[in-house]
Amino acid sequence: MVARAYTVAFQGVEARLVEVQCAISAGLPAFNLVGLPDKAVTEAKERVRAAMTAMGLALPAKRITVNLSPADLPKEGSHFDLPIALAVLAAMEVVPRDAIEANVALGELSLDGSLVPVIGALPAAVAAAEAECGLVCPASCGPEAAWVGAVQVIGSKSLLGLVNHFTGRAALAPAQPGLAPPGAAPRDLADVKGQEKAKRALEIAAAGRHHLLLVGPPGSGKSMLAARMPGILPPLEPTEALETSMIHSLAGLLAEGGISRERPFRTPHHTASMAAIVGGGKGAKPGEISLAHHGVLFLDELPEFPRAVLETLRQPIETGDVVVARANAHVRYPCRFMLVAAANPCRCGHLADASRACAKSPDCGVDYLGRISGPLMDRFDLRVEAPQVAVEDLAEAGPGEPSAAVAARVARARATQRDRYADMPGVSVNADAEGDLLEAVAETTDEAKRLLADVARKFGLSARGYHRVIRVARTIADLEESGPVERRHVAEAVGYRLAF
Repeated sequence: MVARAYTVAFQGVEARLVEVQCAISAGLPAFNLVGLPDKAVTEAKERVRAAMTAMGLALPAKRITVNLSPADLPKEGSHFDLPIALAVLAAMEVVPRDAIEANVALGELSLDGSLVPVIGALPAAVAAAEAECGLVCPASCGPEAAWVGAVQVIGSKSLLGLVNHFTGRAALAPAQPGLAPPGAAPRDLADVKGQEKAKRALEIAAAGRHHLLLVGPPGSGKSMLAARMPGILPPLEPTEALETSMIHSLAGLLAEGGISRERPFRTPHHTASMAAIVGGGKGAKPGEISLAHHGVLFLDELPEFPRAVLETLRQPIETGDVVVARANAHVRYPCRFMLVAAANPCRCGHLADASRACAKSPDCGVDYLGRISGPLMDRFDLRVEAPQVAVEDLAEAGPGEPSAAVAARVARARATQRDRYADMPGVSVNADAEGDLLEAVAETTDEAKRLLADVARKFGLSARGYHRVIRVARTIADLEESGPVERRHVAEAVGYRLAF
């Protein structure tokens, strides 16, 4: 008779159910593992053998065959150790078969039988809930997986603990949802002297999840401003935290103890490859744009990124997801992020200072920022110059407005938008609104409409640019707790759009 256990194979954020079948038959002693396993899965049989020996059990001197079904689905990762071990134990009649078949299992085995944490516990719990099964995993993965309330999660520190649990000798308590320990305190906007316009743009971007580009000479505070964005963003909503944590779980970024409510803030270096930014590599892993889902992707020194890498951002910015297509993988990852970028005005960085600019000025500025294509530049809702701060302002200016005060206004604006779009799936902030929905929510006064029409005609705004101005104006009105979008809101939004 064939004993069965269940586990998952990951395809992007989707976890596909895999049936682990074990048959013990007469014949020469052998342990065969079939079903398209990779090297890590093939080596599982040696870890299973050693773990059972550590428990005082010996594999029978018979032919053991373990099949991973469906056989045409690639199986990757060390998390197959535990389901293979449970299937073998069920076939040996050490544990009840019906108890094993009622759970999805994942976990890596040490040679002493202890269970090592693995990636993907959260999406595995979602798959188990859909299959109406329980989940068995290492104890350190339990608080993460338990956030899926529709499934009972049993976490154990060792294979022996699970054997005792399933045989009724010592039942294990279900795991409880946990929160990851908070990270370092976010940096405060009060530390930044001057740059009032850039701070205002930062607040608007945070309130409506608008994309922001800061341009200024070296040392003007662009990176300082961007680094303070996490301090003014509201915490993740429960559904957002679950979506984001599923991606981080697959990437192995979740700390032991549960998931985090802090919004991601990803800062890849400008030498990052296309696979690192968009996703790819072995198994088509998520890239930085997906790891920044519901958070911030900060690209410092934007023109220094390879042109091909920057162009790959255009479609994900619009659609909110990315399809990583490779010869052996075709997976979809969500990537609804806020893009914040910083750039110098030219290669030397002193285009605006005639006494320090290079001999190629002003052509060097056109060439340098020209590395950012027009279509990508058109996707920045807010474009702000961050000029050099005068020495007098640095020495005499007192502390600025703290992040807490700005965060309170952002939270109120986000709450307004959350209520506005409560019945609209896929829309949570003004940056998501488009088409008829945007026209409906952005009730605009006649004066504001005339101003917007004049600007669109005079400066040749694209259709995208026209609608993005309306979105930003709607966010500015939300920050002021204003019902209709008025002329001053449109004027401020246009100023950010046409800064350069």
